[in-house]
Amino acid sequence: MGHPNQTSSVTPLRAISRAVSFAAFGCLLLGQPPAFAQSASQQQASTTNNRTTNNAAAGFDDETDVSTTPAANGTAATVDETQQRPAIADAQPGDEITGSILDEDMRRLNTREARVDETLPGRRAAESASTAETPGIPLGTFVLRPSVTQSINTETTKDGDTRQRRAFLETDAAATLTSDWGRHQLSVTSEGAWQKNISGEGEEQPSFKINGDLRLDLPQDTVAHLTAGYNFYREDTDDPDAIANATQQSDVQEFSAGASVQRDFGILRGTTALALTRSIYSDATLASGATVTLSDRNQTTGTLRGRVGYELSPALIPFIEATIGRTIYDETRDSAGYERSGHSYGAKAGVEVDLGEKLKGEVGAGYAMADFEDGRLSSIDTATLDASLLWSPIRGTDVNFDLETSIQPSTTAGESGYVSHALTTTVTHQLRDNLVGTMIGGVIWRDYPTDSTINDELVYTAATGLTWNINRYLDLTSTLGYELTTRKDGDDSQQFRAGVGLKLKR
Repeated sequence: MGHPNQTSSVTPLRAISRAVSFAAFGCLLLGQPPAFAQSASQQQASTTNNRTTNNAAAGFDDETDVSTTPAANGTAATVDETQQRPAIADAQPGDEITGSILDEDMRRLNTREARVDETLPGRRAAESASTAETPGIPLGTFVLRPSVTQSINTETTKDGDTRQRRAFLETDAAATLTSDWGRHQLSVTSEGAWQKNISGEGEEQPSFKINGDLRLDLPQDTVAHLTAGYNFYREDTDDPDAIANATQQSDVQEFSAGASVQRDFGILRGTTALALTRSIYSDATLASGATVTLSDRNQTTGTLRGRVGYELSPALIPFIEATIGRTIYDETRDSAGYERSGHSYGAKAGVEVDLGEKLKGEVGAGYAMADFEDGRLSSIDTATLDASLLWSPIRGTDVNFDLETSIQPSTTAGESGYVSHALTTTVTHQLRDNLVGTMIGGVIWRDYPTDSTINDELVYTAATGLTWNINRYLDLTSTLGYELTTRKDGDDSQQFRAGVGLKLKR
């Protein structure tokens, strides 16, 4: 059923009054919610559309003068009324009448989701007590971080049928001194141990070490290092050069100095280094109280090393390296009449790896040789395989893998020396936020030449330890270690050690 036509019957005076009312009402809309303003706009547009539709249904086209159209109630629509209606219907959403001052997203019921790059950064994990670094002690432009560990230990040594036990106190001190300069850097590290027997028998093993490294950041991608160090230790009774039946072995002092320059030539990286080492041996004390002079072992060694690397990428750099060394003993002939001075040579090829926290280090293979001025001492040569890798399979776990091949000269009469193959693996794992466990395993193969009178030896080491971080400045430590030395000819030797201590750090 059709609807009747509807036309306006508003008089000119009433039309003017209505226009003024609409203008005032539009001003009020500026302070209303956008939904209300939008509703008013839709209502006005709907009214105009209805009028147009009804006119079209009545048979009038757009060009027909609506002022002459008869109304349903007998009143004609005026021109003034017709001119007022489009003024309201044609208003744009941004106008004062129907426009909204709020953002489009605020009018939406389901607001848009933020992009990934707009999300807030994730919260950083709190630093654990085991990894937190102590603030240190400011000293001008340097920061000093010292630590002292006091422990009580027990040790059992078995050499053939001879067994010794001792309990001793050990004081370990360590410190790092690092500069805080805008350019260049100086770092000094030191550590030492002092032992005091409180029961039983056994030789005390004091030690002290200090090393300094001055890094110079030079122009044109050049970095230079100046190093110096001092190392004091007492020879172990299981050392091949140790004096048999000595109650106190020789105290060894080593002085070292070196310089190196590294420069990048685009994809090539060159390094040149020079190292000097001075070794001084004290007398050994026998059980009878007599001393054995070991000054004939005093020596000075110089080594020149050159390396060239090719940067395939910042994470992978193959390299080749060559070394040449010279050893000069203070005395031309030792106590047995042998001339120990000589030369050493080496070359290897390998690759440097740097994958950030996951894996870094280097692996190389090559050849090394040492010869002596005395013709009665045979030369020693060997293939070498060296590696130093730090691997972190998961966060909180670090695996340090070291493999080293070296030639160790001997001072035993008639012996040139031996080749040392040393493998050491250290695993550190953070068991809890303030508890760190450490496991160490290693093996050393002392490979003597075929014409030597000394048989090969194997040294196995295993140790474990726990460190409980009571707070940033105090740790509780515990250690447990075992060492076994096996010989093809002769008695094996064993050593077992356990201890617990407190570490104070600043």
